[in-house]
Amino acid sequence: MTEATGARRRGRPPRTESADTRDRILAAAREEFSARGYEKTSVRGIAKAAGVDSALVHHYFGTKEQVFEAAIEVAFAPALNAPDAVAAGPTDEVGERFTRFVFGVWENPTTRTPLLAILRSAVTNETAAAVFRRLVAAQLLRRIAAQLAQPDAELRAELAAAQLVGTAMMRYVIKLEPLASADLEQIIARVAPVVQGHLTNP
Repeated sequence: MTEATGARRRGRPPRTESADTRDRILAAAREEFSARGYEKTSVRGIAKAAGVDSALVHHYFGTKEQVFEAAIEVAFAPALNAPDAVAAGPTDEVGERFTRFVFGVWENPTTRTPLLAILRSAVTNETAAAVFRRLVAAQLLRRIAAQLAQPDAELRAELAAAQLVGTAMMRYVIKLEPLASADLEQIIARVAPVVQGHLTNP
């Protein structure tokens, strides 16, 4: 650590300013990862987009991997309510609830942009994929599996998620027609029974 960096770390900004700076860095990171993917995004580029020195990015988050994890955890937060949606009703309707919830998150432009950043980075870089797997497994799929009275609940939750993520990739990332412009209710009507089968069929 250089003397200049050490001085910067000792002289921390006020709490409010720190929170604002941290949020600005996270917002810039989500934009950079979304536009460039994990490999082509750099800490220097994130810092430039946030209007701060790159040392400040390291100060708050550490490595690029840690910046990515922090950025996607915030971005992924809306999706983490999926286990509550799974549990909030009859078992024979769980597939529709789960499907409707996931596509509701994707249809919202505010939540779609950061999700695109996550998927694009995860499919092109193993480090980003590992961060994504860790987050999804620990905070989403295991919680959904806990709601299922099945011996292979984790596998079922993963298969249901794979169905939804695959459909989302084709609709929102690859934008394959006619799926990309199909009516959402039509998609839910076709996908939900498959998700239901993964979650509850013998």
